[in-house]
Amino acid sequence: MAYLAPSEFVTKLIDAGESKILMSTKDTLIRAYMAGATLALAAAFAVTINVQTGEPLAGAILFPVGFCMLYLLGYDLLTGVFVLCPLAVWDKRPGCNWSGVMRNWGLVFTGNFAGALTTALLMAIYWTYGFSTEPSEVGAKLAGVGVSRTVGYSEYGMAGWLTIFVRGMLCNWMVSTGVVGAQISTTVTGKVVAMWMPIMLFFYMVFEHSIVNMFLFPTALMLGGDFTIGDYFWWNEIPTVLGNLVGGLTFTGLMLYTTHVRTNPKRVVKIAA
Repeated sequence: MAYLAPSEFVTKLIDAGESKILMSTKDTLIRAYMAGATLALAAAFAVTINVQTGEPLAGAILFPVGFCMLYLLGYDLLTGVFVLCPLAVWDKRPGCNWSGVMRNWGLVFTGNFAGALTTALLMAIYWTYGFSTEPSEVGAKLAGVGVSRTVGYSEYGMAGWLTIFVRGMLCNWMVSTGVVGAQISTTVTGKVVAMWMPIMLFFYMVFEHSIVNMFLFPTALMLGGDFTIGDYFWWNEIPTVLGNLVGGLTFTGLMLYTTHVRTNPKRVVKIAA
């Protein structure tokens, strides 16, 4: 059947978490690098649509194309492994422990950042003719976004920091639901539809996604955004990563595991006498 029952797709999520914990360093870095680069290009695509059409909903509708591509190709986002890897530990899979989870998270973060930074450099060159002209309209828009979502938060002190954290939580509630969506169906069309809906929601609501931000803010700095690397990490990336972790684990991973695995009735097989 095209649709899997929750108890079936949660088992597939656990299997995926186990494979990611046990994956080689080389493969983990390659898959994370390509995921960061692909999602960054989708973000550039969506921002371009927003600027050219003046309609944020248009960019939100089309942004999920990047997420769908990277998951169909088997690449890994930090926001996804935040949910998948702990499932394998909770389920006591052989060889899966918290040190393995931390190793995976560290490698995926590194790979995602490197991939997003590569795309940021390429797009900055694209928008400035190799840094020989002023940024294009899209580039100028990105520079402004970098300021508003770093220094703009700092004006509110810890209340601003808390706001970013909450927006990160809400983001990975939806993004990790998209990761789950990739396992709900056994057809490409079904997977894409299931992934598309929550990703569109997060992007339109301007929730904070750590990997998208690994592209947006370095690009903004390259294009003359009036903020510092320290502003970027303290007033955006750090609270966003933490919010992504908490939101994905609590609203998606823990809830699905608790209700569809731990309380799943065990089938009793009766043997005829």
